[in-house]
Amino acid sequence: MMALLEVRDLHVAYGKIEAVKGISFEVEQGQVVTLIGTNGAGKTTTLRTISGLLRPAAGRIMFDGKTIQNTPAHQIVSMGLAHSPEGRHIFPRMTIEENLLLGAYLRKDAAGIAEDVSNAYSMFPILGERRSQAAGTLSGGEQQMLAMARALMCRPRLLMLDEPSMGLSPIMMKQIMDTITQLKSSGTTILLVEQNAQAALSLADQGHVLEVGRIALSGRGADLLHDEQVRKTYLGEE
Repeated sequence: MMALLEVRDLHVAYGKIEAVKGISFEVEQGQVVTLIGTNGAGKTTTLRTISGLLRPAAGRIMFDGKTIQNTPAHQIVSMGLAHSPEGRHIFPRMTIEENLLLGAYLRKDAAGIAEDVSNAYSMFPILGERRSQAAGTLSGGEQQMLAMARALMCRPRLLMLDEPSMGLSPIMMKQIMDTITQLKSSGTTILLVEQNAQAALSLADQGHVLEVGRIALSGRGADLLHDEQVRKTYLGEE
């Protein structure tokens, strides 16, 4: 079976500095795949390149059998690949509902859009309660909920989440991770970059450990969770 996403020998550079140095991995339909690693390992750069925000220096990215490494970002979204970025990047002066509707800006099906807004409020009730409130007044965790809900508004075939728990309280982090678990149970395909390696590997079907732009280790999420080197380096265990 052909993978939904294939990344082959991907190289990405910022000027003369090579941030991603020839990584390859796949994401199959219905899987959760996670990329873990320290700051500067190349995780966010990889997601930004897949979503068309950066151009690779070399390599190939295939989505649903189509080469997309030179495709504009808005066309990649229209193909069904959504990116919830690190730092959330909501529109603070717009209302919660206006932010959600922006996630569906490429869609023309008004009834379906209304249904998905309702689904977002069911998934995150606090957003529904405050739908007319400026998004910038939300807490960090609530903004993360909004960023995820906005990404889901395009009905993605693949959802990329970049550091969804960053800067959140333990309670809010658990809520976000529970939501990702629900999405997985519903069959959503997810590529997850997450600083909380234990939470990410516990969720993931497959995991890849990035070190200075290269994949140092790959395997099933459960296997990496119990790998001695991973536990020492990323889980803080002796």
